[in-house]
Amino acid sequence: MRIQNHLLASAAIASLCLSAAPAMADPALTAAVQADYQANLASLFDHFHRHPELSGLETQTAARMAQELRALGYTVTEGVGGTGVVAVLENGPGKTVLVRADMDGLPIEERSGAPNPSTHRQVDRDGVEKFVMHACGHDVHITALVGTARQLAARKDKWSGTLVLIAQPAEERVEGARAMIQDGLFTRFPKPEYAIGFHVSSALPGGAVWVPQDIAYSSADSVDIKVRGVGGHGAAPHLTVDPVTVSAHIVTALQTLRSRETDPLQGAVVTVGSIHGGTKHNIVPEEVDLQLTVRSDSYAVRDTLLDGIERIARHTAMALNVPEDRLPVVVRSPTESTPPTINHTETAQRVRASITEALGQERVLDVTRQGMGAEDFAFYGAPEHGVKAVIFAVGGLPEDLKDNPPPHHSPLFRIDPATSVPTGVIATVSAVEDLFGQ
Repeated sequence: MRIQNHLLASAAIASLCLSAAPAMADPALTAAVQADYQANLASLFDHFHRHPELSGLETQTAARMAQELRALGYTVTEGVGGTGVVAVLENGPGKTVLVRADMDGLPIEERSGAPNPSTHRQVDRDGVEKFVMHACGHDVHITALVGTARQLAARKDKWSGTLVLIAQPAEERVEGARAMIQDGLFTRFPKPEYAIGFHVSSALPGGAVWVPQDIAYSSADSVDIKVRGVGGHGAAPHLTVDPVTVSAHIVTALQTLRSRETDPLQGAVVTVGSIHGGTKHNIVPEEVDLQLTVRSDSYAVRDTLLDGIERIARHTAMALNVPEDRLPVVVRSPTESTPPTINHTETAQRVRASITEALGQERVLDVTRQGMGAEDFAFYGAPEHGVKAVIFAVGGLPEDLKDNPPPHHSPLFRIDPATSVPTGVIATVSAVEDLFGQ
């Protein structure tokens, strides 16, 4: 996901040690998933972990996913929204349920200490060759999607309806979900009543699950501001309009969007992550570039922040005597942008109940969200689509790292697949079967 450490940490769960084999409501499912992990999924995870691919360039990963799903009897379509894969299994009358897994890695060189580190390099879309690592656990997601596909194909007597599985590209750039929808995910294929997915977490104990009942992830928008002025000699600033000074005022004023224009009980962040301008000590530059990330937990707050950035940039510059034809240019990224991910509460309650029944109460935790990480799963549940969407978290913290959980998007990131993959499969299968209504 776009920002790591978005999830979950509390003193209550930091020292939690989960039983490897708690009582199960469906021991047959548990046994089947564990057997599949030993026979198939462990080696599949190893393959994906050693061969990550960058956002929008997941050609080999997508090909392997298509191969695995076709072998299980699904009707598979490749190249949806770029490298996306859609697999459909029809099983009589009933609802349509979509399950999503994202599959891209990150441009990071792995130093996790795992026995199967990625040494893969790939030329990114900017033409630069980079190390690639699954530093956010998407290898867990796609491995579990194959496991889920196998179990639901084998358990067709327990559900009726249409199952749609998707391997989604480019989540790390928060553009893959939008691209698949724009390429006809909800029109070329059966449109779902429900969409679910999970994200593995290095902050949750292996085998634990958290199901947010409303807000799961914040919105994320990348915004660029080009602050323009009138350059000149640093020893004669009165003959210039200094964009560095204007930028400093804008950066400070932007924080009033959080402190003075947003309800203090609402989540909101405006972070200026980059400032670039000037070439020499004694030259007043003509331009300064600011790069911002903007976060919120509601559509209304998101609009307040984005509209306010443009207003503050423009009027601050005017107040500091920037000429009309040199006022700041504010650009919102058309692709690095996602609304908040808000789970459909009634469906989230059903999903939590079904997972609790499958895994046991002790493994379904109540925790506090930390930070404002984002997820493009938000697009599946956006109001205009009418799809009831729920994303949940599955713990993958290795036992040997429980005192120092590695952050997502770090070269040190490491997940225990032996707990997270089977848990993800069992939780997803249980939730899907419940949503089908049988």
